[in-house]
Amino acid sequence: MNSKTMLADTGQDLHRFQATYEALFPDDVLTVREPVSRDEDVTAAVWALAAQGRHPALRFDQVSGLGTPLVTNLFASRQRVGRMLGGVPPEGIHAEYQARSRRLLAPRELASGAVTQQVRSSGLDLTRDIPSIRHFATDRGPYITNAIIVAEDRDEGIGNMSYHRSMVHSPGEIATSLHSRGHLWRMLRNAEAKGRPLPVAMVIGAHPLFMLAGAARLPYGADERQVAGGLFGQPLDVVRTPRYGIAVPAHAEFVLEGVIDPAARAEEGPFGEFTGYSSDRSTNNLLRVETLLRRDDAWLLDVVGGNSAEHLNLGRIPRESEMVEKLRDRFPGVTAVHYPSSGTHFHAYVALRQSRPGEARQVMLGLLGWDPYLKTVIAVDEDVDVMRDEEVLWAMATHFQPHQDLFVVDGLPGSALDPSSSPDGTTSRLGIDATRGPHFDGVRARVNPEAMARARAFLQRAPSGAG
Repeated sequence: MNSKTMLADTGQDLHRFQATYEALFPDDVLTVREPVSRDEDVTAAVWALAAQGRHPALRFDQVSGLGTPLVTNLFASRQRVGRMLGGVPPEGIHAEYQARSRRLLAPRELASGAVTQQVRSSGLDLTRDIPSIRHFATDRGPYITNAIIVAEDRDEGIGNMSYHRSMVHSPGEIATSLHSRGHLWRMLRNAEAKGRPLPVAMVIGAHPLFMLAGAARLPYGADERQVAGGLFGQPLDVVRTPRYGIAVPAHAEFVLEGVIDPAARAEEGPFGEFTGYSSDRSTNNLLRVETLLRRDDAWLLDVVGGNSAEHLNLGRIPRESEMVEKLRDRFPGVTAVHYPSSGTHFHAYVALRQSRPGEARQVMLGLLGWDPYLKTVIAVDEDVDVMRDEEVLWAMATHFQPHQDLFVVDGLPGSALDPSSSPDGTTSRLGIDATRGPHFDGVRARVNPEAMARARAFLQRAPSGAG
């Protein structure tokens, strides 16, 4: 049985996935067994490893004050995400993600699951019952970074899942932000118009493919739980929460059930966001928790905050996949698209084979119009590796003339978390054409593949050390 089959056979259980993955790829998992602090030690470890060019999945067995193991950094490596998606290489993630996410499968309801092993509606104390850690010195306090809020509108027959940074506000309340003002915000406004709170369930920890579905980009009314089924290749197993009957993953680690009161507010933030800056921009919403569900052996599945590789990959892989599909449908000359970590979610590189003058500008306008987060798009020729910042910067240095190869569009809605955006949330957008163009005068210096092969061979035979 190959690794692809073995990972698929883990079903929808995080614990089985983690055990199987570690057995298959032991060099890609790092277990820290010594005690560490819940204040910043986990983030510091991720940053220290990243400085060495290492992005392993991490498990901490003893984090002070948690009483449960902590798993994090699962999405920091694109190779690991490709393995989650059936063993595709990093360059195949976009196509595989889109193919799977388009195969929508309705959830399969179960009478019980691992998450119903413990169900409590009295004596709750979230400061004790829900593990969380401080990620940055600038954070307001410990944060739940893997909070996926699930909501259902029975009147309209729709459901929604989305990520929202959250922190314990009181023994029975969670402060959270709906700063993206996406579909959950719209559902909350609909509930407010009807004069009632919005019942929700907060999922804290589940199988990585469920997490990836939570980051999907869908039209209003489409249900990310069906995307999860597509990613799994089988319906998402769900159970109903006891009070409001919201369908949540049967194998989740923790689930909080309650209501968001449209009129209630609770301060949260600042928190280290994907921009690399500590942000206190927040809608300051309040979730009143009425029921706690958890498995007996629950883990804290953390998402590293800030501009970490994990945070950025989890948010941008669905976005990249959608953009690649859109661009290639409209512009068959597009050969590659990449959102670099150096640009958080605000930069994109696109490589293309131009068939007519101005096509690069048209492609960039498409990206800047379709993706509301993007501020800068750089277009390059197909022989430039968009996965490497230095290659794109080389193309800019040698192909780009500022007086004729850029354009700016201003006054467009941007990300609420962009610290440089206007007070009203608008931003400007920049397109940089770093393709060679029809009148370019130059031939790229190159080395024949045969010479490269010979060099690799004699370098491998050469003795190491100073000569």
